[in-house]
Order: sequence, then C-alpha cells, then structure tokens
Amino acid sequence: MPTSAHVLKTSEISATPGQKHYLTRGTGAYRRASLALFLSGFSTFSLLYCVQPLLPIFSQEFSVSPAESSLSLSLSTGFLALAIVCAAAVSEGLGRRSLMSISLVGAALLTIATAFAPNWHLLLVIRALQGLVLGGVPAVAMAYLAEEIDPRGLGTTMGLYVAGTAFGGMSGRVLTGIFAEYFSWRPALFLIGAIGLAAAIGFIALLPPSRNFVRRPGFDPRFHLNAWRGHLSSPALPFLFAIAFLAMGSFVTIYNYAGFRLVAPPYGLNQTELGLIFTVYLFGIGASSIGGLLGDRIGHFSVLLFGLALTAAGSALTLFASLPVIILGIIVLTTGFFMSHSIASGLVGRLAHGTKGHASSLYMLAYYVGSSLMGSAGGWFFAVEGWTAVVIFTLAMLALAFVSACLAKHLARRTA
Repeated sequence: MPTSAHVLKTSEISATPGQKHYLTRGTGAYRRASLALFLSGFSTFSLLYCVQPLLPIFSQEFSVSPAESSLSLSLSTGFLALAIVCAAAVSEGLGRRSLMSISLVGAALLTIATAFAPNWHLLLVIRALQGLVLGGVPAVAMAYLAEEIDPRGLGTTMGLYVAGTAFGGMSGRVLTGIFAEYFSWRPALFLIGAIGLAAAIGFIALLPPSRNFVRRPGFDPRFHLNAWRGHLSSPALPFLFAIAFLAMGSFVTIYNYAGFRLVAPPYGLNQTELGLIFTVYLFGIGASSIGGLLGDRIGHFSVLLFGLALTAAGSALTLFASLPVIILGIIVLTTGFFMSHSIASGLVGRLAHGTKGHASSLYMLAYYVGSSLMGSAGGWFFAVEGWTAVVIFTLAMLALAFVSACLAKHLARRTA
C-alpha cells in the first residue's frame, strides 16, 4: 500500500504490455503530477537565482568586490551541477519522490537561514549547501516524469515543468529585487524562502506516488558507472546532452552581457529598467508548455529544430541598434530556448533505456556546465570585439546544436 495520501484510481492510469502503469492525460492524477512538477521547477529556480539582484548590495554590505559577491550565485550553480550527478545515484535507493521532497524543503530552509547569516563566509557556505541540496530536483524530476507519465502526454507535462523553472527564475530575480527595495535584503531572502517552502509543501501534497520505479537498495558504484557509460554510448543521447550544453551556453551568454551593452551609451538604461528585462521569461513559460504540446502532436524533433532556429534568430536580432528590436530579439531568443529545452529534456526520458535518472543527470550536468563555461567564455569575446563577437559566438554554438539535433533525430529513428 502506498504511504502517500493519494491513492490512484484505476481509471487514472494506463497499463502497457510491459505492465507499466502510467498517469494518463485528462485524469486528476495526471493534473496533480503536472502541477506538482511545476511547483518544483518554480521553487528550485526561484531559490537558486534569488541572490542575483542582490549582488551589488552584498558587495557594499560585506565590503567584498563585485567578483567576490558573484560567488553567492556561482557557488550554488557549481555545486548544483556536481550534485545532479550524485542525485541520480541516491534516488535509485531513496526514491524519486522522497529525494525531491527533501531537496525542496531543505533548500527553502537554507534560503531562510541565509537571511540570518552574520558574515560573508557563512553566507557562502549556506549558498554552497543550497546548491548541493537542490541537485536532488532537476534530474530526478525528469526521471519521475519519464517513468510515470504516459508517453503520449510526456511532452506536455515536461513543458509545464520547464515553464515552472522559467517562472521561478524570473520570480526569484524580480521579487527579491522588489522586496529588497522596500525592506532590505534579509527580509527579502526570508520571504523568498517562505514562498519556496510553501511551494515545497504543495509539491508533497500533490505529487502521486511512484508506480513504475523499482528501488535499488544499497550503493553499488559499478552499477552507477555502468549506467552512465551506457547512456553515453547510446547512439542519440550524447547529441541531446550536447544540445543542453550548447543551447544553455548561448542563452546565458546573451543574458550575461546584454546588460553591459544596454547600460552604456546610447541606451543608458538604469538598473530598474534592466531588471524588467527578466520579465521576458514569461514568454519562456508559454513556449515551454506550447512546445511540449506541439511535440506530442507533430513530432518532438521537428519542434526541437524549430526552437533552436528561433533561438538563433533572436540572437541575430540583437545585432540591430534599435532598442525595441534588441528587446524583441531577447524575447525571441527566450521563446526558442525554452521551447528547445522542454523538448530536448523530454526526449532524454523517451530515448533512455532503463536508469532514466542517470540519463537525466547527464543532461542536466551538460546544461549547467554549458551555463558556467560558455557563459564565462562569452565575456572574453565581449571584451575583445564587443557585442558582434558575442552574437557570432552564440550563433556558432546554436549551429552546432542544430547539427546535433539532426544527428540525434537520424540516429533515434534508425535505432527504433
């Protein structure tokens, strides 16, 4: 008997010939799972990125340089990338639902603790721990969806999850900035942590228990290494991992350095006006959901290729001098990126044979390493040749991502 409060009705699941019992689209359990994963994405990314608008405040309050203040974010994302790989292994024994619940509650409590950090070094330690704790959500969430959702509705649910990450990424930045302006940074982080805790409680209350997950007690390093090696030797999956690395790298590069361009003449935007650019994440929310739905209906690889092309078009539009066209380019880029990400992450679950959590962890590892490495490398191009070089750099990455998608499509069809 499941210990969860949710007892699924027979009408809410579908069984395959292999005795898999999936949550089917249109049922209450499917809707609960979709909403729960939306909340998990929202909580994860709002807690992760909430410190970004506070970096100048940290620099002043703790008498640290701007580069040192950025450690409050980069330490979290760095440890998150490391933790994602470990989380897949841990979830095989602990369970998907349990690990995600512990991670969300722990990360929210650590955000609240950050509000009371008496010094800079302790604040960094808490943020690093938060990254480690949050690693239990992204890869495991994808694995849960791939295991429990009817494949015919997986794209839609994955799109809602990615929409939650987009909404959380936007909310964490925008709300923290607003709260800090009217109160101070400590109450701001406390409030963001409280919102994250409420989202975690909603997640626990809504998410149906796993029905297709098989617990693997103990820890066998050879099993996990063989699982990762198996996914890396799969014909199509490595190309999807490459797409995560390249697409996220291009997206972060544009966002990292657009601000430097727009605060300088002839634009001269202030910090408030720059912060409002984060609201274009709303287009990513819609694109994630629509992309997943279209993928279920007209083909996932077709939508993936369209999303990558849209991302490249948005990047190219930012070359124009007109501010409205630049903002339009960022909107198009955001729409294309989140559409691509929702489809590519869903395809990992579809194409992985067994140990889906390990496959998801490799995808998310590539995603965050691309963000870190390529986002930093873009700064060199900006310093040497300005914005044109940044756009050429991102277009080169997106061209490689497009080729990777074509190869993944061909190899997936040939394998099938």
